[in-house]
Amino acid sequence: MEMPVPNAALLARKAQIVAKLHDVLPGDAVIDDARETKAYECDALSAYACPPLCVVLPRSTEEVAAVLKICHAEAVPVVPRGAGTSLAGGALPTAAAVVVGLARMNQVLEADFDNRFIRVQAGRTNLSVTGAVEEEGFFYAPDPSSQLACAIAGNIAMNSGGAHCLKYGVTTNNLLGVTLVMMDGTVVEIGGAHLDAGGLDLLGVICGSEGQLGVVTEATLRILRQPEGARPVLIGFDSNEVAGACVSDIIRAGVLPVAIEFMDRPCIEACEAFAHAGYPECEALLIIEVEGSDAEIDDQLGRITAIARRHDPVEIRESRSVEESAAIWLGRKSAFGAMGQINDYMCLDGTIPVTELPRMLARISELSKKYGLDVANVFHAGDGNMHPLILYDANKPGDLELCEAFGAEVLKFCVDVGGCLTGEHGVGIEKRDLMTYQYAPEDLEAQLRVKDVFDPRWLLNPAKVFPLSITAARRNA
Repeated sequence: MEMPVPNAALLARKAQIVAKLHDVLPGDAVIDDARETKAYECDALSAYACPPLCVVLPRSTEEVAAVLKICHAEAVPVVPRGAGTSLAGGALPTAAAVVVGLARMNQVLEADFDNRFIRVQAGRTNLSVTGAVEEEGFFYAPDPSSQLACAIAGNIAMNSGGAHCLKYGVTTNNLLGVTLVMMDGTVVEIGGAHLDAGGLDLLGVICGSEGQLGVVTEATLRILRQPEGARPVLIGFDSNEVAGACVSDIIRAGVLPVAIEFMDRPCIEACEAFAHAGYPECEALLIIEVEGSDAEIDDQLGRITAIARRHDPVEIRESRSVEESAAIWLGRKSAFGAMGQINDYMCLDGTIPVTELPRMLARISELSKKYGLDVANVFHAGDGNMHPLILYDANKPGDLELCEAFGAEVLKFCVDVGGCLTGEHGVGIEKRDLMTYQYAPEDLEAQLRVKDVFDPRWLLNPAKVFPLSITAARRNA
């Protein structure tokens, strides 16, 4: 992966830049010691790391605005960072960049249960949003696997989803408004505590923009009433392709579960060893959850299991208790961590039409043999958001490059069958060189012009999303 050349002029002015940041922030909010900035050298795509110029940890929108005003005046690039759980290098700094970490911005600012919204600082973790409203019978729907740690800021940047996005949608479907700090320090309010704002859909532009347009400091989120009940069922199959065909048939039948999750044998075994969820012996496993009243749940699961039986399942096991349901989901939610105990891996997130699942799984198997690298598959099958984990040895020369080439072929195939490069992880640095594969030059130009409007000097989250050659040309224009 090509990385940008450090800006020597900015590095030479580090002391002056840090001093100016100290003027507007408390003493412990500016970190420039190389040992202390090490924790910010990468995100969860840990194959790549780079020490930043410095790190700032503001506590308010006003402090973020003051930092960006200085960076704009000094022409210093800024890398926004939520919790650093990005799997695509979205929060990877460059050597001459100031990392703006939002971890200290974690307060609930307002909760309105009559109008079903909550307003929070954007550094608040995903799971703690539900934690703030669950006693009143509400929840926040998007639930990435990293929800215990990931921040709302990062969820907005990458338009994150999660297991339950099949029914409730991803972040953009649950986001009502944001407070955004522009690169010059200007603070703007977009959207708000209502269904739809008038005028241009700027909220739709911001959600999923990967920190390219501004720094989100506050978010107004839709909260929903907790369902009357929910129940998952485990269904095991003899092959990945048959499991994929079952998913396609369920969706085609018009049944709408709250979640359909897929795991193959390598992932099943790793998760079982880690979480002891009681998963069956099989080649592929579906976790399908439905919700509603007991009668609704029984009806939906009856229809789902009837479809599954047409595919000769190895086992069908319906949860019968809260404890069983928790164990089933603990196994799935632990998948990435469980695989990490076994091997280095790169996690992709290309998205495809659900009808293409059998073909996609067969193609991944072919590529695994071609590159000689094992793959574990775990993904949101209901909306076709693939998460193949390509296993490699980070200490073996050439293995990372082999893994990246394998991943590029998988993502290109996603585009070829009518899908796209990313479902929720974002482009970051991982997929930026594939953008020209999905988008025609005129499509990319439209995206670049939006970036020009919001960030004319191209200082926000440099070297991400767009190929480096395009970024360099734009910055020098």
